[in-house]
Amino acid sequence: MKTLLLSLIAALAVLGSPLAPLAQAAPPPLTIAAESRGMIWNGAAVDDQGRILVSAPRWTGSQGPSVAEIDAKGQPVPFPDAAWNDWQPGKDASKGFINVNAIHRGENNDLWVVDTGASDFGGTVVPGGAKLVRIDLKTRKVVRVYVLGPEAATTHSYVDDIRFHGRQAYLTDAGRPGIIVLNLDTGAARRVLDQSPFTTAPDDRLITLGGKTLLAPDGQPLKVHSDPLEVSPDGRWLYFAPLAGPLWRIETKWLDDPRVDPATLASHVERWFDLPAVGGTAMDRKGNLYFTDLATSSLRKLTPDRRVETILTDPRLHWADAPYLDRRGTLWLPVPQMDRVALFNNRESQIEWPIRLYRVDLPKP
Repeated sequence: MKTLLLSLIAALAVLGSPLAPLAQAAPPPLTIAAESRGMIWNGAAVDDQGRILVSAPRWTGSQGPSVAEIDAKGQPVPFPDAAWNDWQPGKDASKGFINVNAIHRGENNDLWVVDTGASDFGGTVVPGGAKLVRIDLKTRKVVRVYVLGPEAATTHSYVDDIRFHGRQAYLTDAGRPGIIVLNLDTGAARRVLDQSPFTTAPDDRLITLGGKTLLAPDGQPLKVHSDPLEVSPDGRWLYFAPLAGPLWRIETKWLDDPRVDPATLASHVERWFDLPAVGGTAMDRKGNLYFTDLATSSLRKLTPDRRVETILTDPRLHWADAPYLDRRGTLWLPVPQMDRVALFNNRESQIEWPIRLYRVDLPKP
């Protein structure tokens, strides 16, 4: 019997024992796609020809265009042109970028630019300045400007990011807690879940990096209200969260119907996942949610059945912001180091230059 047992153990050693722990796949490499010693990129998008576009909020101290295309020499070129990137107080707020917080590529080869309309972080919105700008990537022409009036973008709103379902656009408001629903045909916009517990940053969830809590200029823990959002591949669900979590979801049919009253709408919100503080999210066509975990400088994946996988952890991903997933399965990661900008460090920038945009070729399923 002892001899038989030893023979079985030897055979298993050759074949690979099912009881042995599986070897963990090596993390995919981080590749530098672009870098800058002036712009502080927090958004990126890539078209089918491989053109890289980036965006940078003014309040970070970024120098250069608000939206740029990276040319063949790695230099930022104002996009769609210099005029849109040359706004100054007193100029028409609807025809220039005041403070761009996000860019997002649409399905029809459009670039959508989210302009908070407030020149300072936490500042007041310039009348007519909060807007969504749709740009044709092929012609570099502005197709339409959706100005978000005071009924949608309030005085202290900070319109954060955008996703789409059909002819509806959803935008998060990180300044005044809420979600903005925009009809792309009529341009009509309305607020939902306004100052609700689901869109408001909880007091007990802090933004922590390297063991240090990020403080606002007033010395209190920074609160960023509704921030990341995604629409499921079938369009059924909108997922959203304050920057420090948790992650909620609601069926888009409730958001799309303006007749639904606030109490009924709130009753259909579900807590979905205990999402940590994130720089941003991206969702693939299978419903996998990729997010950048600020506390650990990690890129992680949340599967539809709510399993979490770590793709990679790397100190170079210190406050990796809004990831962009292209159609080839490559994830682009701008790393603006937001916690190191002067605003959060007694007006003394702690940025470690250069600012970089990384790319990660995701493992094939």
